[in-house]
Amino acid sequence: MGKVTGFLEFERESTAYRPAETRLEDWGQVQTDPAFESVRDQSARCMDCGVPFCNNGCPLGNIIPDWNDLLYRDRMQDALVRLHSTNNFPEFTGLVCPAPCEAACVLGINQDPVTIKQIEWEIIRNGWDRGLIHPIKPARRSGRSVAVVGSGPAGLAAAQQLNRAGHMVTLFEKNDRIGGLLRYGIPEFKLEKWIVDRRLEQIREEGVLFQTGVHVGVDLSVSDLRSNFDSVLLCLGSETPRDLPIEGRELGGVHFAMDFLRQSNRRCHGDELDPAQDILATDKHVVVLGGGDTGSDCVGTSHRQNAASVTSIELLERPPETRAESTPWPTWPLMFRSSSSHDEGGTREYAVMTKRFEGSKGRLERLHAVRVEFGSPDESGRSTISEVTGSEFSIPAHLVLLAMGFVHPVHENLVEGLSVKLDPRGNIEANTKDFSTSEPGVFAAGDCRRGQSLVVWAQWEGREAARAVDAYLVGESRLQSRVAYV
Repeated sequence: MGKVTGFLEFERESTAYRPAETRLEDWGQVQTDPAFESVRDQSARCMDCGVPFCNNGCPLGNIIPDWNDLLYRDRMQDALVRLHSTNNFPEFTGLVCPAPCEAACVLGINQDPVTIKQIEWEIIRNGWDRGLIHPIKPARRSGRSVAVVGSGPAGLAAAQQLNRAGHMVTLFEKNDRIGGLLRYGIPEFKLEKWIVDRRLEQIREEGVLFQTGVHVGVDLSVSDLRSNFDSVLLCLGSETPRDLPIEGRELGGVHFAMDFLRQSNRRCHGDELDPAQDILATDKHVVVLGGGDTGSDCVGTSHRQNAASVTSIELLERPPETRAESTPWPTWPLMFRSSSSHDEGGTREYAVMTKRFEGSKGRLERLHAVRVEFGSPDESGRSTISEVTGSEFSIPAHLVLLAMGFVHPVHENLVEGLSVKLDPRGNIEANTKDFSTSEPGVFAAGDCRRGQSLVVWAQWEGREAARAVDAYLVGESRLQSRVAYV
């Protein structure tokens, strides 16, 4: 470990953010970068536990104690090598990952855990600033070709790994720019897109061919896809949003969250949008249905578009302030969290069920809801929900954003054309051993296989699927494997 008594000497210093009144005036990154000395002290809090649960808390298996020690000793290039050995894109996870590694930190049993995520960001930021990150081209080519469909974190990680294994990789993206969720799902204030572009340039220089504006299954037929490539890896994401089929759903002003976020990111790119199709929060009473990351992103975006008010509504009860007994260490804790977007203002409501939307002349004007309470679990293990008598209420609503999650990948065109088998939830069926689908030579990874999840899980799936595809093409793989325990 960097310093034996570090965890006794230094208190946790969490990530600092720009003042809300300042950051709401622009789309720049909300967090600030601390001085190296401060991050070095934080790395000294790592105890180098005999059994580092943080490694297993991280789906990627980041070797966290090692790079904590290396950063403390100012061996930044070694720390960068160790970090990259398990993580293709530490800058993405260092900014947007909820840090399950910190929830599993042994120090967190009775103290505040190590600021693992901040240390990760410092290592990769330092690496880029010092010019330590360069394209890694394969020593030789295998003569095999792979089509990776979808350019989110899973597709990017897989493409980079497969290219480094020597295969010719073509990455297909139906949108006009590479990046998937990183590009159009996560707001600029959480992940500035130049950070994504910088990594994409590295991947391009390594030899991956990017094909944008190609909707596979529409612009490129399934038969051409199969005949032109030795294998296909599907990293489509989970793009079918969960809807809310209640009275008034058809009113203008009720939209899926991702449509709202996608437009916002396009504006930040300088794209011109059709004014008739604009989804804007400006001067409107905004209601966000859903309390996850997507809902939080809608809140922050609405603030920056100068909404008249922003209300977040969550069906579930408000979590406890500290780790719930049902989620003991080292599991991911059920507890109340407030994102940087929530800290910027607005109202948060819990245990509320939306009943109907009201409007006139085809436009939304109000949302009607009722408070609910949760009873004992039924035979299936789900808690029963009952409406609280007399708790009905309504609030002004000119824009409602449905951020209630995603149910499965889009089935039309590509998935149906490939005739791959689906699991009971509508995801592409493939295991985590070989990631192969029911169709020979076709593999699946990321949210289209596991369901909606985190960027860190998508990267793990992309890396592991790349190893499986490599083994399929050449008989065995030298790409590093990491078994996930969580």
